[in-house]
Amino acid sequence: MEPRGDITYGGRRMGFEVFHADRQTLEIAVHPDGSVVVTAPLGSVYADIHERVAKRARWIAAQQAYFEQFSPRTPPRRFVSGESHLYLGRRYRLKVSSAETDGVKLVGGRFVVEVRGEVSPERVEMLLRRWYAEKAQERLSERFDACWGRFETRATRNRPQLRIRRLRSRWGSMSSSGILTLNVDLVRAPTECIDYVINHELCHLEHADHGPAFRALLEQVLPDWERRKHRLEMTMA
Repeated sequence: MEPRGDITYGGRRMGFEVFHADRQTLEIAVHPDGSVVVTAPLGSVYADIHERVAKRARWIAAQQAYFEQFSPRTPPRRFVSGESHLYLGRRYRLKVSSAETDGVKLVGGRFVVEVRGEVSPERVEMLLRRWYAEKAQERLSERFDACWGRFETRATRNRPQLRIRRLRSRWGSMSSSGILTLNVDLVRAPTECIDYVINHELCHLEHADHGPAFRALLEQVLPDWERRKHRLEMTMA
C-alpha cells in the first residue's frame, strides 16, 4: 500500500498521498479538489518525502486556497431533475422520468434519464455512471488516436496501451511499462483539455520527470498547454 502522511502549516493540517514511479525527481501536485499527491522515485525514503512536502507547505496552502475559490462551481450532485452535469465541457440540465426501460440520452441540450420502475437518485447515478463509462471508452480512445500522431514518428517506444479507469486524484498517468491510464471522468472536460492530458502523459514516454526537457517537449507538441491546463482546472473544479 502506498503511504499517506500529513503536515501542519498555519495551524492547518494538510494530508498527502504518495505514489512511487520510475522517475528521478520528486513531484508535488495539488489537484482542484485540494488533494495533495506526491510522485516519488522508486526507493525513496518516507522521511525524506515528508521533509520535502513540509518545505513546500506554503506553496501547497496557496494552491489549495486558489482552488477553494472555485469550489461553489460544482456543488455535490443529487441526481435530480434540474441540476446540471458536464459532458465534453458543456453543461446539460438533467431531466429524470419513469419509463418502461432504462436509458440515458442527450436531447435538446438536456440529459434525459429514463428509469424503469421506481425513480431514485441512486438509480439515476448508476445509469449516468454507466453512460459516462461507455462514452469515455469511445471519446477518449478517439482523442488518443488523434494525439498519438504527434508522437508516432519520434517515439522511442511502442504505442502505449490505453486503459480507462476511475481514478481518485489524477486525470492520467503513464507507467514505466508504457500503459497510459486515463480517468473516466475526463470525458466531462472540453476536448482540448482531454488532448492536454493525453499529450502530457505521452511526453513521459521520453521524459519520466517534469524537468526542462519534458517542458520543452510539451511546449513543442502543444504550445498552448498552460491555457488548456488552466481551463481544465477551472471547468472541473
